[in-house]
This record gives sequence, structure tokens and C-alpha cells, in this order.
Amino acid sequence: MKSRSSARGEPRRHGNVALLALMLCSLLALSLIRGRFAPIATSGGDAIKSEDATAVVSKAAADNDTGDDGADEAATEAAAEEKDKGDVVQPKSADASGIATAAGAAKPTCYETSRRSDTCEAAGDVRVVGSSQTVYVDTLEREWKTKPYCRKHDSFALSHVKEWSLKPLPSGAGAAPRCTSNSSATAFVLSTGGFTGNPFHDYTDVLIPAFITARPLGGEVQFLVSSYKSWWVNRYIQIFQQMSRYEVVDIDADDEVRCYRSVVVGPTFHRELGVDASRTPGGYSTADFRRMLRDAFGLERATAAPSGDRWDIRRRPRLLIISRRPSRGRAFMNERAMADMAASLGFDVRVGEPETSSDTSKFARLVNSCDVMVGVHGAGLTNMVFLPAGAVVVQVVPYGRLEWLARNTFAEPSAGMELHYLEYAVQLDETTLSEQYPSDHPVLRDPMAIHKQGWNALKTTYLDKQNVRPHLGRLKNTLLKALKMLPHGRDD
Repeated sequence: MKSRSSARGEPRRHGNVALLALMLCSLLALSLIRGRFAPIATSGGDAIKSEDATAVVSKAAADNDTGDDGADEAATEAAAEEKDKGDVVQPKSADASGIATAAGAAKPTCYETSRRSDTCEAAGDVRVVGSSQTVYVDTLEREWKTKPYCRKHDSFALSHVKEWSLKPLPSGAGAAPRCTSNSSATAFVLSTGGFTGNPFHDYTDVLIPAFITARPLGGEVQFLVSSYKSWWVNRYIQIFQQMSRYEVVDIDADDEVRCYRSVVVGPTFHRELGVDASRTPGGYSTADFRRMLRDAFGLERATAAPSGDRWDIRRRPRLLIISRRPSRGRAFMNERAMADMAASLGFDVRVGEPETSSDTSKFARLVNSCDVMVGVHGAGLTNMVFLPAGAVVVQVVPYGRLEWLARNTFAEPSAGMELHYLEYAVQLDETTLSEQYPSDHPVLRDPMAIHKQGWNALKTTYLDKQNVRPHLGRLKNTLLKALKMLPHGRDD
């Protein structure tokens, strides 16, 4: 019996051995494949693939409607990334020039600085040929490609950003492009393509990341701007002049071969409208960025402190209502009544509508003169960067379960700006949607059903088609809370 039973089990044992051998072979094959195609490691954060493996591409491709309020799309992306907030790229070692290099490696590297950004840094004989979007470096051993804009996961944004290549400097007589311009500054290549032109994206995608990257260089940096828009650069030229002692170059149209000792291609992103001080050399922060803005635009108020004279009219707290046209959506339909109510509480009220074509310095001075800023969720609230520390931001959140949108774009950044934050959520009887849909329609009764239809449905319904009429009694309570947060009127 034992012999017969053993004979029946013999084929089963052979089968198990064969299965185990197959699994081991599979693991060995996977290891070989991974070793062949894995990105080359660097010491500074996650590596990105070199050209001989795979060109740099955005990690999450999703077409976004640019619209006129990119803060909304950005919040959607920020929500998707919220689980990654704890991820901190390990710091790189840096040489005496301030240009980070891989520890123990002389060759330049490209690496992921955040979920939104890739950065390439190199030192040596650097030659920039802007007309072909190429950087030649003598210490480079392979070719790298990147798009220098902080929205690497967004295929729509990147479709408006030119790709740049970093290549080894050709050897041999006459092979390398000859320098026609030399500079001791660090070259900094960045793009103003993507979603620029929208104030939210101007700051969160370009200006703040540029500050993060340029600040350690102490003005010894030259901005080489790809996808150059003259009107855009002119609008923010005061900021660039604060960060650099050199002219801003339209690098795509440049016919020079510009030579430097070091180069950075692509700025570093930390967070929406903010700087993570724990990731910067010397611990510079959002407060330092705002200090630079005050210097750039000649803003007088660092803090929301009243005039020392008790009878001075400037001791009255000033409140700014960010206005929007009804045709754009999210406009205040009772703006005048709101202003009158705020004035009755003792506020010196101003109403302003920021426009892309408006004088940035002039509007920045208006915002800086205010102690409270009230606005419906939208790019106009980006002007909170100009408010003095201790001021109050009141974000009016449109109807439609959009609190997450408000949180990611403006609520969370307000803390880094040293601002107080209040939120006013629009209710069903305060939205013009109640005039457009029957009372039992899902738009009114089940907003999450609209959310499930995707971003375009949500944006069209709750952002583009909706205007608001805040209840003056409820809004009054919110403004009274704001008033208590300010030092105005106190006897101390």
C-alpha cells in the first residue's frame, strides 16, 4: 500500500519541482529586465530616465480645460497628490558654487524634485544654444531631456512647453559650438508656456518655483526663458529683477551661444503658492518670497497694523472685495449691498477687479493697503500674496461641495503666508443655480453625482455657470469674526 501510494505521488512531486523552477526563472528574467530599463540612480531624489533609456514624460496625462481660472484645475491635481504630501526628496550634496551635484559624481544629473517638477543641474563648460533648445556640457556623459515647467504630470500644460536637451559637449576641432557670450552667472532655463497668464499658475507654477531655485544663488543667476511671452515677462519684470542682476533672455529666439560655468534647467516645485522651508538651504520660506514681493512692488505694509494715531482714518480696517464679471461666473450679485454692510461694521471698503492687463504694481499696492480680502474661489484670490501678515482672507466657496477645492488652493497656502483664513460656504438659497434648475435636479440635490461625471462637468456646472448672492446676515457674522482677528480698535 505504501509503495502504491508513493508511486501515485511521484508525478505530483515532479510537477511541483517544475513549477518552482519556472517561478525562479521568471524572477531571474524580471530582475534582468529591471536592471536594463530602470532609471540611472542619483543621490538627489528620485532619478529620471536618461535619453538612452526613455525621454522624460509627464507621469499623469490628463487634459485640462485652461479656461480663465486655473486655480480650479490645480486644486483637482492637488487633491490627487494629497497622499504624497509627506514625500520629501532627500537633499543633494552641493559644491562651493551652490550648484548641487550627485555625491561623489562629477557628471551633471537630472532628477525629480517633486511630483510636479524635474530639475537638471550641471557645472563645467556649459554652452546654451537657445535656438535649438540645447545645453552642451563637457562633463556630461549621456543625453537628457526635460520640459522646464512645474506641471510635469499634465499633458495639456506640457503640450505648450518646449522640450530641452542636455548633451555632452562634442569633442574634436570645430565640433563644439563656439561661445559668443560668456557669463560667470548660473544659467537658469525655465518656461513661461503651460498655463501662464492665469495669476494662480503664474505664481504656483513659475514665480515661486523660480524663487525657490534662484534664491540660493544670490542674484548671480540669469533667467533664460523658453516659450517667452513679452507681455508676461514685462508684467513680472520687477520680480525677476529682485532675483537676478542680469537681463531676462528670450532664449528660444536667441542667436547667441551663451557660455556659463553652471546651469539649472527646470525650477523646483514645493507646494501650491508656497515654499517648504525644511527643503531650502538656510530655511528660507514663503515669508521670504512675500518680503521679496514687497521690495519688488514697493509695498509699504509688512503687517496688518493700524496707524498709531487713534483718530487717523487709516486706523479703520480696510476691506477689499474681489469683483468678477457675471459672464465669467462666480460673481457677487449683491456686491454693492455687501460693501454697504461691511462699511456699517466700520470697514473702509474697496472693490477691485484684477485683470491680466492691469498694472500689477498698482493692484498689489491696493491689496497691501487692505486688512481683509473677500472673494469667491478663483484666480483673483491669488492676490493674497500681497496682503500684509496678520490680514484675513475670506474665501467664498461656491455651492456644490467644493470645500476640497477651496482648501487645496487657498486655505492651506494662507498659513505659510502668515494670514488668517475664514471660509464662507454658499448655500442653496444663495446660488443662481437655484434659478436655472428645478428644485429636484441632481445639480442642486446631489452635487456628488455631478462630481462623479468628471472635472469638465463639475467645472461647467459649479464654476462657470454659477454666480452667488451671499446672505448679508450670514456674511456679517463672518466679517465680525475677521474684525476680531485684527488689532484695529484695540486699546493696547
